[in-house]
Amino acid sequence: MKVNFTETILRDANQSLIATRMPFSVFEPVLKTLDKAGYYSLECWGGATFDSCLRYLNEDPWERLRKIREACPNSKLQMLLRGQNLLGYKHYPDDVVRLFVKKSIENGIDIIRIFDALNDVRNIEVAVDETLKNGAHASGTICYTISPIHNLDNYVKTAKQIEALGVQSICIKDMAGIMSPKEGYDLVKALKENLKVPVVVHTHSTTGLGFMTLLKCVEAGADVIDTAISCFSGGTSQPATETLVYTLKQLGYEVDVDEKICKEINDFFKPYRNEVLKSGLLNPVVMGTQTDALIYQIPGGMLSNLVAQLTAQNKLDKLDDVLLETPEVRKDLGYPPLVTPMSQMVGVQATSNVLSGERYKNVSKEVKSYLKGEYGKAPGEVNEELRKKVLGDEAPYAGRYADTLEPAVEKARAELGDRATCDEDVLSYIAFPTQAEAFFEKRDEKKKNTFTYSIKKVD
Repeated sequence: MKVNFTETILRDANQSLIATRMPFSVFEPVLKTLDKAGYYSLECWGGATFDSCLRYLNEDPWERLRKIREACPNSKLQMLLRGQNLLGYKHYPDDVVRLFVKKSIENGIDIIRIFDALNDVRNIEVAVDETLKNGAHASGTICYTISPIHNLDNYVKTAKQIEALGVQSICIKDMAGIMSPKEGYDLVKALKENLKVPVVVHTHSTTGLGFMTLLKCVEAGADVIDTAISCFSGGTSQPATETLVYTLKQLGYEVDVDEKICKEINDFFKPYRNEVLKSGLLNPVVMGTQTDALIYQIPGGMLSNLVAQLTAQNKLDKLDDVLLETPEVRKDLGYPPLVTPMSQMVGVQATSNVLSGERYKNVSKEVKSYLKGEYGKAPGEVNEELRKKVLGDEAPYAGRYADTLEPAVEKARAELGDRATCDEDVLSYIAFPTQAEAFFEKRDEKKKNTFTYSIKKVD
């Protein structure tokens, strides 16, 4: 049996460990080496990379993608897309979703892993359809979580609905690293028995289960697993690529990944890892094992955000109370999986409940929108008292919320005018208006200075 590997160093590994702060200039010299390592795909875009490029790195995310594409002609480039949320934190109208998917593929993406934070299949339909129309691989995704309503039957039912959309693979996305070896084995086995498309497994090492879970998933028939080159693996990142390549080859599985080239890649990133450790960008804490996640089901990134929120308010002593409150808020909201943007909503609300000394004294606007049905259908029953407190007699929206949104592409084009040089600029502006405008200003200033310098040089 053949097992394929997706390498996450260019996206999720550095997102999980250093908040997606790795500039293109750091990894550009190793791209050609990554291209010949034998990976099934390179996950290099989507998730938080887009936001981080504009907000922190002063990079055009589209230009970054084009440069990776040029340097890696032999590799499938992969991105993570939050369904109707795209790469942001709210739902966008269908014209925006379709143009974003189309342009992602035109700029170099081969595989789009598409998920919805609530596993509401309606919220991935348009993105899947546009991906298929543009000839790319649509990987439909199940967000894995544990609750009284999330079980094998539920996951198989959801996977069948996603497969019916025409996706070419199904991914199990275990963002908190809470899927145990047994649970992983049982789920992959059930999906392989009920689906015709390949099964991909994505997990994190947060709780220490990652290596064992991926191994058992492979035994159950997983076709592709996500791993990270070893010096950026472990902790809140993925299990190490080299370790699993070594193990699976010994066990007789067919693996295309070249261990010698992996060593070259790892040796390249080691000095950068040491640099970010020294600067504090990489906190050793996130590289450790956090078994509390098995109790609270809180992803590593969400835990970091909770700590940051409490530290900023000089209330870190309340962390244990917030951790206890988090699953209670999640239960009240109908057991949403703790993945962006739901993880942020639940975490902020739990923090507010604890610090105010009264549950739901203050309800965030995002939670209000969620209760109104603007993020999709809650997986389970929402606390009726909470719903009534927030909505009164107003019934939540039962349809697909994106159907209520007005088209936004032409409006954004008009607002930007000459500041937008292409559709990619328009999409950056729609996704992150403030950050995009600041980036455009810096870009224009740089062009102006370059032009002035050129004139002076000619004179």
